[in-house]
Amino acid sequence: MRILVLSDIHSNLEALEACLESAPAHDMVVNLGDVVGYGASPNEVIERVRGLGEFFVRGNHDKAVCGITDLKDFNPVAGIAALWTREHLPAENLDWLRGLPQGPAALDGLEDVQFVHGSPMDEDEYVVSMHDAMQPLMTSSATLTFFGHTHLQGSFSGEPGGKSDVGYPEYKTVGQSETSEFPLKDGVRYLINPGSVGQPRDGNWRAAFALFDTDARIITFCRTPYNLKSAQERIMAAMDEFNRRHVVHTWSYKLDNDA
Repeated sequence: MRILVLSDIHSNLEALEACLESAPAHDMVVNLGDVVGYGASPNEVIERVRGLGEFFVRGNHDKAVCGITDLKDFNPVAGIAALWTREHLPAENLDWLRGLPQGPAALDGLEDVQFVHGSPMDEDEYVVSMHDAMQPLMTSSATLTFFGHTHLQGSFSGEPGGKSDVGYPEYKTVGQSETSEFPLKDGVRYLINPGSVGQPRDGNWRAAFALFDTDARIITFCRTPYNLKSAQERIMAAMDEFNRRHVVHTWSYKLDNDA
């Protein structure tokens, strides 16, 4: 089976469509959460990903937008984006976000593989360094874990005897669609991050995702360009609209109460 693994789309429709257009042939799609947040197309992205399949785990932005968690741990930009998203989602889509399952989750027939947004230890935990990865690698019941949340494409691995490694895919260009294969070794435990579709943070602006061939035991890391300018312009327009509306509301409230 060939599994397309998407994570951290963050309402970026342009990036999502580019990923789907360039994705290798696959049998199913797994989504590691943060479907919404930051981007300007939350409803369009929700509709698109729901049409791709039913295997999801929830992300921290998904939880914040639908009110499962508050915004106290969000930076101001992320908080404003979550509030804007909440205001623009109909009840049906908010209910869908609330119903997303907590990770880690597994697929029938792949009991040694699990999927989570942050870490198998805590769905909101960031796994950024080998230090962060050691406990999940040592204690998880699964030999292969797919995770997102950090927006950093790559892998952590651990072997019996304590040998560990960090890996990042190598690409030759900065503006074309590319892939990088990563064969899995027997007897090694892995944490694999497919990268962020909607907001990469590894210095490579291209949208990121991965393909897992369960028979060949190969991860194919993928990067693809998309219309970044269009996505940026629509985000800025959405934030301007949000700020204008809330400044007007604040001043109206102040004038009404001062009268």
